[in-house]
Amino acid sequence: MSLSETYTDLEVIDRIRNGEKALYEIIVRRYNSQLYKVGRSYNYDHDDTQDLMQDTYIDAYRGLSQFEGRSSFKTWIIRIMMNNCYRKKQKSSFKSEIMQDASEQSTPMFGDYNNSTDKVVHNRELGKVIERALEKIPLDYRIVFSLREANGLNVMETANLLDISESNVKVRLNRAKSMLRSVIEKEYTAAELYEFNLVYCDAMVERVMNIIKEL
Repeated sequence: MSLSETYTDLEVIDRIRNGEKALYEIIVRRYNSQLYKVGRSYNYDHDDTQDLMQDTYIDAYRGLSQFEGRSSFKTWIIRIMMNNCYRKKQKSSFKSEIMQDASEQSTPMFGDYNNSTDKVVHNRELGKVIERALEKIPLDYRIVFSLREANGLNVMETANLLDISESNVKVRLNRAKSMLRSVIEKEYTAAELYEFNLVYCDAMVERVMNIIKEL
């Protein structure tokens, strides 16, 4: 069993704080996929998303002493990524679309089915369709969909990250699903959205760790 599988986030962080800087690689590998999904949900392209991820990992490393464990490390680092995404949008005079009303009824977006290799390969092109469809959804809905469906955060965690009510989370998620349902219902798993594969993961680890070594 690898160190990444053996230690919890808190255990890894404690060891990093105590001087084992190299263990930050575990954090980078553990959260590459989640941060990538967040960046793409803000409609950043692959390269811009990677730059934002790098900034987020460095910000998180520098701020590890401020992490008190009152929330999960996952929500803490996602919040940093979201803040970086938001600031970048602000610099581009980005204005998010005002949320519209929607029913609070929410049903699972994806059905449970055998996620075999053949199924994954078969759905590659559909995945591109999904990405394009998500890009057309207003950010208020898209980010809730990303946090809940793609990153697996619960309603309370999502509400806290976005500073909205839990009922509002449900409203926005339901609205996002209704926008996408005709294209992707039961055709693609949330985990496969905005994949950040191993070749990019290794490159991100190298980028971040080279900077960390100098800090």
